[in-house]
Amino acid sequence: MVVVGIVAVCVVLAVLAFFVPRLSRHPQNGTQRTLGVGSRAGNKAPGVLGRALSKPFRSSSKAVGRSGSAGRRARGHMPF
Repeated sequence: MVVVGIVAVCVVLAVLAFFVPRLSRHPQNGTQRTLGVGSRAGNKAPGVLGRALSKPFRSSSKAVGRSGSAGRRARGHMPF
């Protein structure tokens, strides 16, 4: 269920970045900030468990960043 939510956020962010590139920065940064909080909270667990708990948040944050930049990059390649 969480994976579906992250995928939905990435799709919405990519579409938003394509249509309004400047206005997409704030939602992208807010989403990455929220995922960063989860990553830091998971990282407080000791040792391997801490890395395992923070990894989904780190990879989700990377995916959000990539989808936003991909939308803006695709907009830049359009002829209009």
